[in-house]
Amino acid sequence: MKKILIILLKALAVIAIAVVVFIAIVFFANKISSKSELGKIEPYGQLVPVDGKNMNVLIQGEGEETIVLLPGYGTASPALDFTSLVKELSPFYKVVVVEPFGYGLSDGTEKERSTENIVNETHEVLQKLNIDRYVLMGHSIAGIYGLDYVSKYRNEVSAFVGIDSSVPTQGGMDVELPAKKLKLLKNSGFGRLMMKVSGNPYAELPFEDETKEQLRMISLKNMYNSTTLNEMQHISSNFKAAKTLTFPKDLPLIFFIQANNTSHKNWIPLHEEQVKNSENGKVMTFEGGHYLHHTKSKEIAENFRAFMEGIK
Repeated sequence: MKKILIILLKALAVIAIAVVVFIAIVFFANKISSKSELGKIEPYGQLVPVDGKNMNVLIQGEGEETIVLLPGYGTASPALDFTSLVKELSPFYKVVVVEPFGYGLSDGTEKERSTENIVNETHEVLQKLNIDRYVLMGHSIAGIYGLDYVSKYRNEVSAFVGIDSSVPTQGGMDVELPAKKLKLLKNSGFGRLMMKVSGNPYAELPFEDETKEQLRMISLKNMYNSTTLNEMQHISSNFKAAKTLTFPKDLPLIFFIQANNTSHKNWIPLHEEQVKNSENGKVMTFEGGHYLHHTKSKEIAENFRAFMEGIK
């Protein structure tokens, strides 16, 4: 019996040592890879000083009208993520992709990620670029920030376009999200390991291989950083605050949304409710995922142009 116990203890010790060694390997491999990848990330856009930090902005196209593109929550590199849409819009418009703090090549910030702060920073970067009249086009959570934005700067915004944009009254946004666990996942290196096992999430997208690789590296760089985790912790309060806001009646408003959102069965009616009092409001549905601009950029651009021409 004593021998069996000794053998069992030795086996447990070996397993424990193996686990510790494995964790150490994952940790140091992540540190080494992260440092190596930083030197491989190719800069794009331009850095603009905002509130003592640098915010990255990509500008393409020279059209008379300007479109400002805002990303959904957690988008690793907004400028690269919007590649297809920028390509479709830039022949006709000046397209400005804003990478908020914590996203893309922008700095992080310790400032709370309340809607007010995010909106003010976005407005400041546009002011620094002397952009004072534009269409606001946003994906996902930009629909929440956009409500606050147009209520403050209605005289600057000529239209709002939502790409499967969030709605204040959608369900499930009052849950507490595991920010601390996600931070541990990143710092331990297991976030990288999970991505490696599951494969490059951008592999099947209609991007060039070089763009996919850049997206992968920037995604790992920004994964669960302190700025976006702080934004995650504010999601519930930001949605709650937006429930008192509506888009101005005279603001042209068009939503491009999923035809079949399995997470929110009333997805279409929620957006129809947002446009019902608008003088120029429209909801269009497309078959596709939440990131509609990955696969439906051409359709989005064409229908947006037709919508604006119809208003004129």
